[in-house]
Amino acid sequence: MNEIFKQLRATLLESVYNILPILIIITGFQFLVFQTMPDEIFSIAFGFLIVIVGVAFFLVGLELGVFPLGNSLSNEFLEKKSVLLFTLFGFFIGFSASIAEPAIIAVAMQAQGITRGAIDAFTLRLIIATSVGAITAFGVIRALYGWSVSKIIIGGYILVLAITAMTPPQIIGLAYDSGGVATNVATVPLIVAIGIGIASSLSGRSVLKDGFGFVALAAITPMVSIQLYGIFALGDNFNIADIAIDANIEKVKTIADYTFMTILGGIVDTFTNIVPILLSIFVFQYLVLRKRIPNLGRVIIGFIFLVFGLYGFIVGIKLGLFPIGESIASSLVEMNSHFYIYLFAFLIGFGTTMAEPALVAVIKQADRYSELSLNVTLIRILVALGVGCGILLGTYKIVEGLNIWILITSLYGFVVFLTFFAPKEMHAFAFDLGGVTTSEITVPLVTAFGIYLATNIPGRDILMDGFGLIAFASVFPMITVLSYSIAAKRFAP
Repeated sequence: MNEIFKQLRATLLESVYNILPILIIITGFQFLVFQTMPDEIFSIAFGFLIVIVGVAFFLVGLELGVFPLGNSLSNEFLEKKSVLLFTLFGFFIGFSASIAEPAIIAVAMQAQGITRGAIDAFTLRLIIATSVGAITAFGVIRALYGWSVSKIIIGGYILVLAITAMTPPQIIGLAYDSGGVATNVATVPLIVAIGIGIASSLSGRSVLKDGFGFVALAAITPMVSIQLYGIFALGDNFNIADIAIDANIEKVKTIADYTFMTILGGIVDTFTNIVPILLSIFVFQYLVLRKRIPNLGRVIIGFIFLVFGLYGFIVGIKLGLFPIGESIASSLVEMNSHFYIYLFAFLIGFGTTMAEPALVAVIKQADRYSELSLNVTLIRILVALGVGCGILLGTYKIVEGLNIWILITSLYGFVVFLTFFAPKEMHAFAFDLGGVTTSEITVPLVTAFGIYLATNIPGRDILMDGFGLIAFASVFPMITVLSYSIAAKRFAP
């Protein structure tokens, strides 16, 4: 237990470090620019505290319960050399990790509230999780047989752009955002570990070229599936432009609204969210491999941490991140200063990305296993600049009422163009970086910010214009890293 508490303490400090840039940016704007305090400041502050604790518990739960089992199962399937079993495992681990992903839950809650239930949050999560599971299974097959990941990803982007032309405009931003949040705190470590594990275990494979790409693939499929859902399930007449912002989140916003029964019911609901992870792992462990789970007591503690961490995160974003996102957007709109709107958009993207733990972990993994020497600090800065510019452009789109289809098509088309000139070894790595840059803390804040802007600027559609910031934040890092790799290759001695 002492080891677990040490790990929890270290993770708490890491969570504080990760949220510190957001706090500095928010505090700076509140005191230096707005010179006011937001309403319900104590509930918001308490919400931020709960987010920090919730994320720490969630990450420790993953480390204790999910990751060790996922890694051991991957090794077992590699030893068995059973493509079918490994593929099934890939599907279920991708599905179960995504269905419990905090950032996906946050965006799904927003979409359900905005549409007053026309888009069901659980249905949205189910579509995204199924998409991630299916592409993770395909990714296992691709890695095992050594198929070119860059060609598959480029083909995927072309398919996404083609389907976008037929998608109801209100769904496009949500679909692209869904791809951005599908690869986050729960999914990235698992699927990156699977890819690197396969590439490093098979002879003649490059970890940088063959081991990466899972994250990018997992980001593409939700874009496709949500757009298809919009085309066939919602139809051309889907229009919620007149819905007010008050519908975008639940009414529970203050500490006083949380009673004992509310908290108990929330914990039970949260437990049901991670049941797919439990079922996936236990079914493969006991029914397929027919082996006992090692360190079962430690695993159980891990899943207890997971439940309380996930519930704490959900409560925290309702109390802290959603309200502060709306409050800042409200103050910026009242100031009628485009400069400060754009400045906040860029800073929140750049600052939070520089502290993103998943980004650092992926770059270090690439540097450790690749045959190329990667400048970790420089790539972090390039990615952070990309995210900052992406959220800046997405905000500019909302303010000026630009067409998201034209912008997003042009950007992804430019990514495809860059791949023809960038070193092949960098393709999958650059694509993956676009999927790990939006953290579980950034997504709720940026989403609430975009939705409030779209609601309070005349002539904007709350669903069509409010979503899309995460999509822009995901595509720009691909552009900056691919451009850097082209320049480095061109001017190399």
